[in-house]
Amino acid sequence: MTGPFDHEALWTKAKLFLNRAMDDDTRSFDEQALWAALALELLAKAALARVSPLLIAEPNEEGTNLLIASGLVKGDAKFTSVRAKTLMARCHKAFKPFDQAEAMKIIHGRNEYLHSSGTGFMAIPSHAWWPRYWAQAAILVTALDRDVEELVGGDREFTVTKYLEQNAKNLEQRTEALIERAKQRRQQWLDGTLPAKVAAEWKTGQYLSAQMSHSEAATCPACESAGLIEGEEELGQDVNYRPSADSGQDEEYYEYLEDVSVTLTIGAEYFSCPACQLVLNSYDLIRQAGMDTEFDVEGDIDDIAQEPEYGND
Repeated sequence: MTGPFDHEALWTKAKLFLNRAMDDDTRSFDEQALWAALALELLAKAALARVSPLLIAEPNEEGTNLLIASGLVKGDAKFTSVRAKTLMARCHKAFKPFDQAEAMKIIHGRNEYLHSSGTGFMAIPSHAWWPRYWAQAAILVTALDRDVEELVGGDREFTVTKYLEQNAKNLEQRTEALIERAKQRRQQWLDGTLPAKVAAEWKTGQYLSAQMSHSEAATCPACESAGLIEGEEELGQDVNYRPSADSGQDEEYYEYLEDVSVTLTIGAEYFSCPACQLVLNSYDLIRQAGMDTEFDVEGDIDDIAQEPEYGND
């Protein structure tokens, strides 16, 4: 794929720009916001180009851009992409719940900062601007089947998470984005239109799983296929004793047990679906998706919590 249309190259450049945007020790807020706004446009291009480079190529009379984007023509012809407004409109339609209006406020701020005497980003205080920015950027990251840590690095992920938590609608939007992307990906897979690079990343259930201690089959909220819900924390246990038929009331009850069954209640922490590649990697996402936040698994007699022994001395 020619570099200007390559979604991986666009993703890498977005990472570079966001690295500059988050250098708060050396840059003022307006400069940070400028780099972040440029990164948002690159993320939009990358998300669309990953589906098809034709979605970001500006048509012209000769059709050179479209021919290069389609791979039919090779060469060093000048690349022209569609305008930011077009990018955001296409992302709004393709990657729910991406908000075109919110994204364009960021783009207008960039344009005002660069091309006019206006204040641009300074009209909104930084503590209010960043949560709104990341609410949209995170949706595009999801559309790329990536996560925030891959974009900004582990040392800065917590900063982004704090901004996202300040946005009251973030959890709802994040969950919707994951489910809508999974539905879209599943339909592309069924239709045979999934891009080759994306298809090559398709994982089986074994590799999607978090390999937690407990797991149970669960219906996927995106495609209604059988997925896997997992957890580590034991929330409770239920022990059922079934005595043998000939045990008497005056005999030691537990000596005549025919069967003991143990049911463990586990807190849901992770869900994955191999049919559509949906992953919900937290309790909050699972709850927001309307799934059960607890599940039962069969335990073992050794799992029964033992009563502590108290001495008389």
